[in-house]
Amino acid sequence: MALPLTETKVIDLTRLLPGPFCTLLLADMGAEVIKVEEPKRGDYVRWMPPLMENGESVSHFLLNRNKKSVAIDLKTREGKEMLMEMAQWTDVLVESFRPGVMGRLGLSYETLEEVNPGIVYCSITGYGQTGPYRDWVGHDINYIGYAGLLYGTGHSDGPPVVPGAQIADCAGGGLMGALSILAALIERGRSGRGQHLDVSMTDGCVALNVANTGELFTRGVAPRRGELPLWGEQPYYSVYETLDGQYMAVGAIEGKFWARLCELLGLPELAERQFDFQDYPRIKEELREKFKEKTRDDWARIFEGEEACVSPVKSLDEVMKDPQVEARDMVTKMDGPDGKPTKTLGMPIKFSRTPSEIRSPAPSLGEHTDEILGRFGCSEEELAGLREKGIIR
Repeated sequence: MALPLTETKVIDLTRLLPGPFCTLLLADMGAEVIKVEEPKRGDYVRWMPPLMENGESVSHFLLNRNKKSVAIDLKTREGKEMLMEMAQWTDVLVESFRPGVMGRLGLSYETLEEVNPGIVYCSITGYGQTGPYRDWVGHDINYIGYAGLLYGTGHSDGPPVVPGAQIADCAGGGLMGALSILAALIERGRSGRGQHLDVSMTDGCVALNVANTGELFTRGVAPRRGELPLWGEQPYYSVYETLDGQYMAVGAIEGKFWARLCELLGLPELAERQFDFQDYPRIKEELREKFKEKTRDDWARIFEGEEACVSPVKSLDEVMKDPQVEARDMVTKMDGPDGKPTKTLGMPIKFSRTPSEIRSPAPSLGEHTDEILGRFGCSEEELAGLREKGIIR
């Protein structure tokens, strides 16, 4: 059975997390993703702790399944020529260098478009190809800082809190990149032309403020941390500590859910006071005191299946054993470096007719160099000569 992106060919020049997460989604949907890496070290994520028994990173193992690795030095004339050959054959190229780097390599969109007018060329960067910050360095924490997401995370009486996941990398960059690529492929089916996709992780995070900007845009009032309904300070949308030092998450936004919450907590008198803004500190304190009367698991049993939008805050090891996570195949297995089945995260999108599949584990550096370059006529002798010069691995 063909997968959604079967026969779609992708050249992946990205490193670390944002770009590889983007191409992981494409690979899991059936695309042939060729990961082009620098011959000596490859993608930096390969060597970031924690490491597996083969000396490579667990993150590499999780991010690069279903891909192939070709190790080429793009700073050499021969390396550039090989990539130009590959570009004529590919549907998509994804890169995450700083703006201008691909142009200096002689591999800009304009250059590759000349040899392949249908190429979809996706650039994922921190700040985008234009604007005063375009050349600035940064990481996830910087992008969410500029985008206002970091400011809104935390309590009103405390500092901003770093989120537990890389929002800019995965959502602002990886997801936005994959979405833009899929849209561009659909448009190419009508026009026959590719295009350059400028994906800024900061832009992606600014867009995630869609539920936070209403009052600012309509009244000109900028919210302070904790003030908005979904920023954690409201009694009906917050986190409460339990008897055993664990936590319960309350998302009882609708009146019926708030009423059921109050009933199960034994506080029915608060059911009609969900929006009693003036008395929020006292109402929230009552909920705090009540939740501390039982352990997290006791409360979880009380609220399980109830229409109150209350759930336990679980640790990662608990999440990976959660029956819902297991039922949705979000923890699965693939062959590890030693050939033994090793746990990995599943594909978050479920297709009814063409489900994604794990076809191969994350590749070793340069594992598919000979296979891919052989497609373009490189003989064994030529490959040996390029390898001796350090141009390929």
